[in-house]
Amino acid sequence: MSAEGSTVTVRLVRSFEHRNFRPVVYRGVPLDQTVRDFMAFVRQDTMKIIHQAHKAKTGELVVSLEDDDKLILKEDSTLKAAGVANETELAFFCEEDYRNYRANPVSAW
Repeated sequence: MSAEGSTVTVRLVRSFEHRNFRPVVYRGVPLDQTVRDFMAFVRQDTMKIIHQAHKAKTGELVVSLEDDDKLILKEDSTLKAAGVANETELAFFCEEDYRNYRANPVSAW
């Protein structure tokens, strides 16, 4: 699929503890834009790759707590260089909330 026609799903994470998020599908996402530009389009905060098409999924219900150095997107990178491809699923969240949850991953169900 061409860069102009890429579909990206973003999980807007509201709460890690309560596992509360809302998936939003964006169609026609140009993968040659920077992560910073895409984040500004969605809203300013942190993005991490959750799942790529035809690859294994994590057992975590909201976001994987592993491989932050590889999966948290760098703002100066293009989406494509950061590993985003057609049908990639991203999480979009407050980095401070994520760091707090990662330090103590307890669910409040």
